Amino acid sequence: MAQQSMKKIILSLSIAAALAVSGSAFGDGTSTEDLEARIAELEALVQQMLNQQAAPKEDDCCADAEAAAAAAEEKFNAMMAEHKAAEAEEEHKHSYKFGGYIKTDAIYSDYSAGSSSGAGRDFYIAGTVPVGPSGADGESYFDLHAKESRINFKTNHILDNGAKLGAFVEMDFLLSGQGDERVSNSFAPRLRHAFLTYNNWLFGQTWMTFFNVGALPENLDFVGPAESTIFGRQTQIRYTMGNWQFAAENPLTTITPYGGGARIVADDSRVPDLVGRYNMSGDWGAFTVAAILRQLRYDNGSGGASDTTESYGVSLSGKFNLGRDDFRWMASMGKGLGRYLGLNLVNAAVLDADGNLQTIDSWGAFASYRHLWSDQWRSNFTLGYASVDNDVALTGSSATKDASSVHVNMIYSPQPKLDFGFEVMFANREVESGNDGDLLRFQFSAKYAY
Repeated sequence: MAQQSMKKIILSLSIAAALAVSGSAFGDGTSTEDLEARIAELEALVQQMLNQQAAPKEDDCCADAEAAAAAAEEKFNAMMAEHKAAEAEEEHKHSYKFGGYIKTDAIYSDYSAGSSSGAGRDFYIAGTVPVGPSGADGESYFDLHAKESRINFKTNHILDNGAKLGAFVEMDFLLSGQGDERVSNSFAPRLRHAFLTYNNWLFGQTWMTFFNVGALPENLDFVGPAESTIFGRQTQIRYTMGNWQFAAENPLTTITPYGGGARIVADDSRVPDLVGRYNMSGDWGAFTVAAILRQLRYDNGSGGASDTTESYGVSLSGKFNLGRDDFRWMASMGKGLGRYLGLNLVNAAVLDADGNLQTIDSWGAFASYRHLWSDQWRSNFTLGYASVDNDVALTGSSATKDASSVHVNMIYSPQPKLDFGFEVMFANREVESGNDGDLLRFQFSAKYAY
């Protein structure tokens, strides 16, 4: 019996020594000298027990074995506790996580005044809704795609000096310039987010600071009330100080040519877009106010047109908790908002007869109420509207005058992170000539977030 107890002791101490080596290998901070001292201590304890086993006193042989076993068990438990503490500390200081979701969309779209193709069939883009005179012929389409599915990777680290370092990368397959539906639907991934954070600083591409993503409604459509929301991602340098955020972001100017026509995209600005934002939140919900100041610049050497002007805008948004339900909203306005509002529903400026830039005023607002019918069923009711103040003498009569949309859905979640939903959307776009077009869309979605 004593021999059997001794074998258990030696086995326990061997495991403890192995754990000590393992803990050191995974970076718990143990130095080589400390590890050697631990092992030497264990070896000495084993040798002491062997010596006691070799020449035991007849009367207290069993007592010695039991005492040795208790000492070995205590040492083993201490080593295990130390090892687990080291692992917990390592996990607290460094984390790595994959995430994203798989989403399949079945979409039936009925356009009242023309045909449609491209991204506007994958999700609602107000500017792509075709318009025409009363009685114009429309087209209907049925599309199935999984291009909204995405994958991301996130890492966070607490450095030895206490600084916080993080990184985030995410891709999906929407708006892909590669791939088609003829054979394999092999759509190429696109970059959504790629940024690093160091303490209060952010460097890289992510949501525009002017855009409050937390106010977006829970729609099955990728954006939802696209005509009336500030929406977008771009590269920036951002500093966060408590509730305040300040950012310098990538500039780009979209322009309507004199008299109307194809959009001009000018990447001529010499200063970044500047954004200031204030966030507040509590048990009642959250509220954000953001302001933007931009330089609009167009330099067309071959055509002789070259001009610079200023642009600005303000956006208010929030989410109010109403028991289990909530109310989400956003209201934005400005001179020369351009691509920031409504997925570039309107351009930032128009060229006059002398080639000078004249800013275009615009505003948009949406409201959305989310109601939980039960723990598994919920609905969202969303309204959106955007209006543009065009100088028709400059923009022509084909410029968008206003756009609106209504969204109603029902979502069923049989398990956490698993959603099945059905949504009905009706949208309208009108241009300055009076021509307009409607979009009636039915959408079914299945989504699993991982």
